[in-house]
Amino acid sequence: MSEKQILHSHYQPQCLSDRIALRVVKFMRFFADAFFSGRYGHRAVVLETVAAVPGMVGGALQHLRSLRRMQDDEGWIRTLLDEAENERMHLMTFIHIAKPSWLERLIIIIAQGVFYNLFFLLYLFSSKVAHRIVGYLEEEAVYSYTEYLNGVDDGTYDNIPAPQIAIDYWQLPDNARLRDVILKVRDDEAGHRDVNHNFANTLQNQ
Repeated sequence: MSEKQILHSHYQPQCLSDRIALRVVKFMRFFADAFFSGRYGHRAVVLETVAAVPGMVGGALQHLRSLRRMQDDEGWIRTLLDEAENERMHLMTFIHIAKPSWLERLIIIIAQGVFYNLFFLLYLFSSKVAHRIVGYLEEEAVYSYTEYLNGVDDGTYDNIPAPQIAIDYWQLPDNARLRDVILKVRDDEAGHRDVNHNFANTLQNQ
């Protein structure tokens, strides 16, 4: 995927539910910006905890749907579970980088509990809207990691050595730095963005 595709891909809302999904995500972005105020490592820890929820919820519900209908899932289950695992590895990586405080760990528990239940209900009500929201969330993630990357490049954040867990997961060289990790994570988020928008489009066309 080219740099332009990663940075400038945005799904224009096509209907009312798309516009609502985008507004919900912008509302969430406002509070994330206000709370973390540029502390991107800590922001990543909390947000990646939430980001790992949709894939697991969607995978489980698509699994049950496939069983009920006795139909093939066309690869959706594996894709969503892989997404959940990938987001979990993002979290494991940034835990080593940011070293969250007890307060941030408490926020993680609360945020995950609230978001899991809300997203579960949303997916039952409209899986299309759920995937569209995730697509827009991933768009914001790409923007956030780009800002984080710019902060590393201009010296705002130290370009520390990459944690071993990141080196092993992305098969980075032993001398990899934080910048290399952010690039890999941003690429992952761009992929999740496109997958979820495509899933939402498929459901909308059905």
